[in-house]
Amino acid sequence: MIKASKRRIQRAFRFTAPLHMRQHFVHAHVDKSLKAKLGISRRSIRIAKGDTVKIVSGKNKGKTGKVTKVELGSGMIFLDSLTRKNARGKERSTPINPSNVYIIGIDTNYKGRLERLKQRQSAAAQAAPTQ
Repeated sequence: MIKASKRRIQRAFRFTAPLHMRQHFVHAHVDKSLKAKLGISRRSIRIAKGDTVKIVSGKNKGKTGKVTKVELGSGMIFLDSLTRKNARGKERSTPINPSNVYIIGIDTNYKGRLERLKQRQSAAAQAAPTQ
């Protein structure tokens, strides 16, 4: 990531970052019980479609729902349980910043995701110096 001390440079980086860097902006903390169940030692993982999350801040605090869409361009996620009506009366999903949620359930239909988490965990354990 960027190591600039000026706020304007950090903001400029976030708004002009390429998509492969924006993937880091849609990470969220993982619930402690889920980490113990899956054997994950990482604090946060990337939010994916189908995950169940709980909102921890904002006016929708305490609500849970499944992720229906993750937009890397805007850095927002959309839940099935949060909708609002637009000017024409049509139901639209409300965007939420990933920093305001934490993951309480992972979509296990995609098995490669869990394997990748285990590989990264073992690689980090091997790279850490043992003293």
